[in-house]
Amino acid sequence: MTNPLASIHQLAPSDIEAHLDDLCRILIDSVEEGAAISFLSPLSRHDAAQFWLGSVKQALTAGATILFGAFIEDRLIGTVQLIIAMPPNQPHRAEISKMIVHPDGRRKGIGKALMQTTLTTARQHKKTLITLDTRTGDVSEALYRSVGFQVTGIVPEFALDPDGRTKHATTYMYQLL
Repeated sequence: MTNPLASIHQLAPSDIEAHLDDLCRILIDSVEEGAAISFLSPLSRHDAAQFWLGSVKQALTAGATILFGAFIEDRLIGTVQLIIAMPPNQPHRAEISKMIVHPDGRRKGIGKALMQTTLTTARQHKKTLITLDTRTGDVSEALYRSVGFQVTGIVPEFALDPDGRTKHATTYMYQLL
């Protein structure tokens, strides 16, 4: 999928190394700007690289996760993961994880393009339920609502903000496809 600004592509395990600098930059800068995506600030380049080269690459290689990248020209500006490997009693379900757009690319439709591509791919994989969680009140919550997600519930004091001190609630959302 494309939008006027970015093109969206599925990334292979080998693309992790090819785009590692951009992947690390997206993750580090987003955490520094306050994104609640499981990391604390300051996030080191080493730890960011370990995330991409470790768990993400392994999940891609195993076919458990699909990774999409948003590109402006040759520069990777955003990513989202679709986790398709679910327990045996949930073959119809997938999860959205680590929807990240670099601060320079936000509010330009890139996140929406990433989400639309991810939802289309979920349908192609015969998924009929997609779930995700996001920091309650975060701007991403509005994005998810705009592409059809509904709130199922809120868990108070779920995680720490990137500052490592402030706890935030998490909103669980779903969409039936």
